[in-house]
Amino acid sequence: MSDWERRLANWEAAQIIDQATAERIRAYENSRPRSLRLPVVIALAFGGLLVAAGILLFVSAHWDSLSPGERMSLIVLLIGGLHVAGALTAERFPAFGVTLHALGTVALGAGIFLAGQIFQLEENWPEGILLWAAGAWIGFLVLHNEAQLAFAAILTPAWVVAKWTTGPYAPKIVLAGLFLLALAYLTSPRKVLIWTGAVTLVPIAALLVQLHVERTSAGPLAGWILALALPTAVAFAFRKREAWKNAIAALWVAALLTVTGILVYLWCAISSIGLVMLGLAESRSERINLGIAGFALTVIVFYFSNVMDKLGRSASLMALGILFLAGGWLLERLRRRLVARVREALA
Repeated sequence: MSDWERRLANWEAAQIIDQATAERIRAYENSRPRSLRLPVVIALAFGGLLVAAGILLFVSAHWDSLSPGERMSLIVLLIGGLHVAGALTAERFPAFGVTLHALGTVALGAGIFLAGQIFQLEENWPEGILLWAAGAWIGFLVLHNEAQLAFAAILTPAWVVAKWTTGPYAPKIVLAGLFLLALAYLTSPRKVLIWTGAVTLVPIAALLVQLHVERTSAGPLAGWILALALPTAVAFAFRKREAWKNAIAALWVAALLTVTGILVYLWCAISSIGLVMLGLAESRSERINLGIAGFALTVIVFYFSNVMDKLGRSASLMALGILFLAGGWLLERLRRRLVARVREALA
């Protein structure tokens, strides 16, 4: 019995609603398409990975024994066959069709690079990523499913980074642009983009701060303009008038260049608090969770870098224990209150 059925039964028993209203609610809920259970999602994802791995192992085992024509035919058959199978199963089992189409897009990337190897084309691997991204965008425009959008959202910036890194470049510029792009994904209305941004935001921020602490080259001004402007334009495409918040975040990332020493930790703490405030303003609990996690990570790194070496061994361990117990309890209590406030706002 699902949660809504239990509540409906309780409301009917308490005579809050009559039997006719309860039946109409049941008929409406039963007519809605159901989302997949977590075990089914895990099975499809894990099965898709195993199939992809099996295909790659099979091709690699027989690759040397095939002629160039046979290799190209195998690539075309593999890509086309997966997409055809996805189209045939889309109506009866949509999630399985999405998985097969996703495998077809994976096979497209492998096929692009293998085709370059077959015909001994000039080595230019960023253009291969561009073709792969174009295929993912075409798949999204035709199929309108989240898997193709995820491929397109990952491969497009991967191509930009690949083009940038093939020549002289500043890693700090690349990470700054990726950080703002992850924030644009996190604040977008598409669920798969929100997940992509949530998974990548904190690691990219940590790498960006680490490079800044190591005082690596800031890079040319033109590169910074592109790194700040392009993700802001992506955010504007998703959020329109609300994109001014992402523009402020871009200016805040640029401000990192002006801070040094202990002020870097203050910059990180304010960034985390800003993400929490953004989550409160827009009633998004995942931003609150990420902001709290970023603040906790900032405190831990500050302790290990600036406090622990100034204390004795026993004192540093006790202080670390107190930090984890008291600080963790306070942050978790604050996080629950903020998430509860968001849920009340959405109710």
